[in-house]
Amino acid sequence: MRINGKTVLYGIIGNPVSHSLSPAMHNGALAASGINGVYLPFPAPDIEAAVVGIRGLGIQGASVTIPHKENVMSLLDEVDSVAIRIGAVNTITRKGDKLIGMNTDWLGATRALEEERDLHGAEVVLLGAGGSARAIGFGLLERGANLVLCSRTESRGRSLADELGCSWVSLTEAETLSGNILINATSVGMQPDFEKTPVPRAILSRFQVVMDIVYAPLKTRLLQEAETAGCKIINGLEMLLYQGAAQFELWTGETAPVNVMRKALAEALGT
Repeated sequence: MRINGKTVLYGIIGNPVSHSLSPAMHNGALAASGINGVYLPFPAPDIEAAVVGIRGLGIQGASVTIPHKENVMSLLDEVDSVAIRIGAVNTITRKGDKLIGMNTDWLGATRALEEERDLHGAEVVLLGAGGSARAIGFGLLERGANLVLCSRTESRGRSLADELGCSWVSLTEAETLSGNILINATSVGMQPDFEKTPVPRAILSRFQVVMDIVYAPLKTRLLQEAETAGCKIINGLEMLLYQGAAQFELWTGETAPVNVMRKALAEALGT
């Protein structure tokens, strides 16, 4: 990689961002594609100042992560219809003098799942009611899946289910769940609480595919137990990979080198 006066800047804004795997993934993609660009982590406790910085420095594209995916929306020139429906932006793209907000999280989840099976008509149980669940739920419904939302907090879960137009079940009734696909969109099982799992082991044999958005550890207890039960499993790196591939294509107009990006993520995670 040669840094010079023509190097294009990309980056990720959030607080914190020091743990992010996105720089490894995107810099690998830029280098493999022969693009004179660099992707940097930008710690951003103040989202308004961060957006001013993106404008002033001519940054061509930025990923947006916690805690700014929602409150960044009002600071942009435009937000596309999909991001508006999801209620969150994870991608900023510069078009001329304008900053456009988009969301690729849903694309990441659906593309990872579609590597294993067609989503149209699939019976999907989605665990969680936060921002990730909102984006994934939107994507599933866009692909024609039949969705059941399952969460611990009734008020939040029912509210999201009403917005999505799907049914809701309390996580306390997890033993009744069944379907084609089970997705964990909560942080349960993330380090250091890697011994935890969101649902009882006994129900996993009722699903063909189990996906966990957690990627530290790469194979959560949920995925270990699902694999033992005979399920196909999808780890959290796959969603991160495919949402990043969609970002890369929006920013550069080039086809994302997915295999290079997957390898870069694995190396950054030390796997």
